[in-house]
Amino acid sequence: MSVIAPPLAPPRLVVRTSRTADLPQSLTALVDLLPDTRPLSWVRHGDGVVGWGEALRFETFGPGRFADAEHAWHQVLIGAEVHDDVGVPGTGPIAFGSFAFDDVVPGDESEDPTRACGALIVPRVVAGRRDGECWTTTIELVGDRAAPAPDAFRHAYPHVAVTAPGRVTCADGSVAAEDWKSVVAEGVARIRTHELDKVVLARDVVATAERPVDPRHLLRRLAQGYESCWTFSVDGLVGATPELLVRSEKGLVTSRVLAGTIRRTRGPGHDEADLLNAARLASSPKDREEHTYAARSVAAALEPYCSSMNVPEAPFVLHLPNVMHLATDVTAVLDGSRGGTRPPSSLSLAAALHPSAAVCGTPTVAARGLIREIEGLDRARYAGPVGWVGADGDGEWGIALRSAELSERDPRRVRLFAGCGIVAASDPVAELAESEAKLEPMRYALGMD
Repeated sequence: MSVIAPPLAPPRLVVRTSRTADLPQSLTALVDLLPDTRPLSWVRHGDGVVGWGEALRFETFGPGRFADAEHAWHQVLIGAEVHDDVGVPGTGPIAFGSFAFDDVVPGDESEDPTRACGALIVPRVVAGRRDGECWTTTIELVGDRAAPAPDAFRHAYPHVAVTAPGRVTCADGSVAAEDWKSVVAEGVARIRTHELDKVVLARDVVATAERPVDPRHLLRRLAQGYESCWTFSVDGLVGATPELLVRSEKGLVTSRVLAGTIRRTRGPGHDEADLLNAARLASSPKDREEHTYAARSVAAALEPYCSSMNVPEAPFVLHLPNVMHLATDVTAVLDGSRGGTRPPSSLSLAAALHPSAAVCGTPTVAARGLIREIEGLDRARYAGPVGWVGADGDGEWGIALRSAELSERDPRRVRLFAGCGIVAASDPVAELAESEAKLEPMRYALGMD
């Protein structure tokens, strides 16, 4: 049974959104506004939303983590007083969220009641930019005497200087790199016995910095170096994900599916080599098989909620600074013919889509069971949904990939994650190399490039 512990009575919010002066035309203009080391962020190509302060926080537990978070959010909105002079996605009340990949601890098939499996955070201040329009939202909790008056918000959060982490060293995480090849080999063996078609196996690396790691330093480097990804920060989880789990906006739903990977080439002649590698990726039976499972799983999960859907017949090759992926953009229209029922929110759609075959495998139950059995890793919120939801239910949720978890106990310690899709044709040595390529964004963010 899932448990949620909101306030005894629904809290009342006063929300004010107003236009602000244009921000500098830079990729980091939004993240540069963040005043302290508990930032909230969802930024791509310099646009998006960032937040700071904490008006409300809801933590959820167990299999009902998504439904409980949604219920808490709706309860908050019932009595909210909203003044929105801008009226674009991301204005008015919004909550940033992050959810665990699984609801059990590895090796324990029962729910762990002591660890939150999800969190929604309502910030006190939100700054946003979209297509040249900039705004600020202040969120005031009625009766909270600690909350500053709206006109005092700019003085309430003095800016703490951003610091670099200094020298950073890395060590094996839960499973040593060489041992992880055996984990992959076991996954391949189980697939070849027809227990399942695909499984996604992950590994972690522990980084230790010379000085406390400021997540804003990571965000700034990621926003600059990986501008086509969604740079996120929620509750100590930081990353730049290339994979959009779902965007819901005015009835239109979009999901970017990634599966199938090849490393980018560096050095002289890299452009020509990348073209050859892109062609090799697009024609690879192993990578096409892996991608097909992922795209089908997203389409199947969205189908019950949509009146029409477009799934391209063939994927395209997405070029990122460190790797190339096979990618498919699935688009759909929410079904508006359900006779007065409220359309599903972006958070509900994220719950329906998670876990996709891109981060779990297929069939889902068998793949998740194998992950629990052999991976040897507590993923926590790695590969879980991360993003934001607005008052109308619209929002954006990515998959927490190319990410790192900042330690609450040791501010110099960061856990980096990478995962690979395993099918019958997978080679453990090649998969380990692929995982190393996927660790590059966070190593770059830490200054290890």
